[in-house]
Amino acid sequence: MADVFVSYARTDKARVAPLVAVLEAKGWSVWWDPEISPGQEFDDQIDTELVAAKSVLVVWTPTSVVSRWVRGEARDAAERGILVPVRFDQARLPIDVRAIHTTDLDGWREDPSHPAVLECLNALAAMIARSTAAQSANAGNASTTPSKAKASPRYSICVLPFTNMSGDPEQEYFSDGITEDIITDLSKISSLRTISRNSTFMYKGKNVDVPKVARELKVTHVLEGSVRKAGGRVRISAQLVDCEDNGHVWAERYDRDASHIFELQDEISQAIVKALKLQLLPEEKKAIERRGTDSVEAHDLYLMARQTYVNNQEDLRSAQAIVRLCTRATEIDPNYAQAWALMAMGYRSLREWGVQSDDGMAASERALAINPDLAEAHAVKAYILLTKDDTDGAAAEIDVALKLDPESYEANRSAGRLSYLLHNYESAIHRYEKAASLMEADLNSAGMLIACYKVLGNEAGMRKSSEFALKRAESILARDQNNSSALVYSAYALAALGEGERAKTRMNRAIVIDPDNWDMRYNFACALNCHLKEKQAALDMLKPLFGEITASFLRYLKADPDLESLHNDPHYQAMVAAAEARLASSKNPESSANNNP
Repeated sequence: MADVFVSYARTDKARVAPLVAVLEAKGWSVWWDPEISPGQEFDDQIDTELVAAKSVLVVWTPTSVVSRWVRGEARDAAERGILVPVRFDQARLPIDVRAIHTTDLDGWREDPSHPAVLECLNALAAMIARSTAAQSANAGNASTTPSKAKASPRYSICVLPFTNMSGDPEQEYFSDGITEDIITDLSKISSLRTISRNSTFMYKGKNVDVPKVARELKVTHVLEGSVRKAGGRVRISAQLVDCEDNGHVWAERYDRDASHIFELQDEISQAIVKALKLQLLPEEKKAIERRGTDSVEAHDLYLMARQTYVNNQEDLRSAQAIVRLCTRATEIDPNYAQAWALMAMGYRSLREWGVQSDDGMAASERALAINPDLAEAHAVKAYILLTKDDTDGAAAEIDVALKLDPESYEANRSAGRLSYLLHNYESAIHRYEKAASLMEADLNSAGMLIACYKVLGNEAGMRKSSEFALKRAESILARDQNNSSALVYSAYALAALGEGERAKTRMNRAIVIDPDNWDMRYNFACALNCHLKEKQAALDMLKPLFGEITASFLRYLKADPDLESLHNDPHYQAMVAAAEARLASSKNPESSANNNP
């Protein structure tokens, strides 16, 4: 039984061999180049090894994507939840696995420490550990035979966003929160592959064709439902659809007191497990029953804060609301780790908007004291450490966060920030692209991609990322035309696309709406200097900022490649010198507003 089964096209052997060497250096057993005869024995051994493997690494290349063997092995691994795909030469992936995150290895240059390789290794390690734990739990069970294990069903499920039937748009947070909680519970089941929130929420608010969703996400089952909350009661209707025949495997309607919401969610998860005849490991059952809080009121406040963060994290009012909601949640339940971590994210955003507030470090450390395995708490702590110029400490926290959850938005965003500050722009692109794919409201990562591609001289990449950032910002402006953050990033994207007049019109409008927003001025200065080549306008935009700039932000500004062409300008040098003198004379340099971009 191999730790890793490597699926690839034989013509790609020379390219795959260095990757196998990295896997073996981790101490893992790898099945990839069998010395056996062709024919039926060959097919049987491949099938046996594939079924027994703890994880499957599929190497997609323009050659392997047309191989029916590789495609079949990938489908099998995906259905069992043990697939880790990598790609070379931007190979066009088979349609049935496109929804699964694939790591691009074009730039790895056979470097085992390359971020893309580390991401791949982390994913494999998690699957190997999970398979090992499952085997240990089943040890001594004489009735379990290889043939029986092979016949054991492996299912995949997409939990569509539950429809808010309350008649009150403000209750949307509750229906979305129920959906996310069920996704989280089901994702803890090793024999069930659960599609991530970001992929399923693409269908929110749309007329859904279940068979089409099944084809697009390559799932065997779809869970859909609705939520109605009113007068202290909650009614949830849910149905599980078998995508093979579009028939209902299970359906139920619950009408309970809202205070019983946790028990209700447990019942839904358990009903799905029973309907699919899945076997839960003891630790999986405990994980599903374990929640961050036993307080329904604290949980409700957290869901409100989480919805605010997901929908519009790049906004001052949102950051203030997140802090208030999480503060109240932790007053009700001081041991609610997720609420402490989200509070830290809110404080971080307030600092970025120039508000004199707590920096969030105490909240992140409180979250970690309660739950050391909370990836988001490690990630936000890393981000805060970066504002204190502690790159080593931040790197250590990011490493832990990514090992705990490679799919964490916060972990990937913080990793992108660190790579950018270290001028490792290729790695920053990889992380920012991942972060942007995990959070629809993330304008910052979309904007940072433009800057990264610009530094690397990749015009095609810069244009593509600019169009992406503009589209994302425009979707927010369609709902809120005065959203300051969306105006900032749309102006920056327009400047990168060469649409100077439109960009400056957005800048002027934004400054009228929010004249004291220093973060906005900073980004506009970057756009004017780097993309529109208007040096004096950039200096004029920066001038008011230098009177309030903090030490950490000044370090960032001096290293930002968007402003590099200003470094020899005497006016720029004078403003920097004046800011440095002011900070040096201050007893508490960080007491002024923190405006990290």
